Amino acid sequence: MSDRPAAPVPDRLTEWEQRTEVPLFAAALVFLAGYAVRVLAPLGAQPWRDIALALVAFTWLLFGVDYGIRLRLSGQGRRFVRTHWLDTVVLLLPLLRPLRVVQIYTAVQKRREQPRMSLYARVMTYAGLTTVLLGFSAALAVYHQERGAAGSTIRTFGDAVWWACATLTTVGYGDAVPVTFGGRVVAAGLMACGLALLGAVTGSFSSWLLQVFAREDEKRPPGSS
Repeated sequence: MSDRPAAPVPDRLTEWEQRTEVPLFAAALVFLAGYAVRVLAPLGAQPWRDIALALVAFTWLLFGVDYGIRLRLSGQGRRFVRTHWLDTVVLLLPLLRPLRVVQIYTAVQKRREQPRMSLYARVMTYAGLTTVLLGFSAALAVYHQERGAAGSTIRTFGDAVWWACATLTTVGYGDAVPVTFGGRVVAAGLMACGLALLGAVTGSFSSWLLQVFAREDEKRPPGSS
């Protein structure tokens, strides 16, 4: 008989999140693809635009059902909205689902005993993936808002991608700027996320370099210059 303590049994909410996080991430990619087709396809591109709209509506419904189930399983009532504020924001704005990449990793990692990557590699990988998905989502959203606005400098999707890259990297050339209220709201959110993600990547990379240099110093024989 083993003396090893039994692993704790996850509660119903945790078990539900572990089972649904990855499928919901796949649904988020479907949502993003449907939204991209809806925004980028010409007005006469039927039936693709209708199919894309149906995918967007269906996946959004899945997110709403998942949110309702987790709210009920939590037993927190209205407090769930405050304690899970990111889930609430993502439900209202599904294009922000890339911000849940960390939760997706956690759900996958709980099925394994050891992580396959070091801490620094994990931070840089997931921050990089989040940056790409978030930048693409923001480019779509701002292009949707700006393409027909008077005085807009973002006329093509290429302009929107260029603007998203400049905003995420905090360069801000100023050659492409949103002029609509919706576009500026997207820009403000992307600026805040860009600063956080850039700080996470650069901080992890700097810590990794310091760790490598420290190991090299430990390997040197005493008295060597």
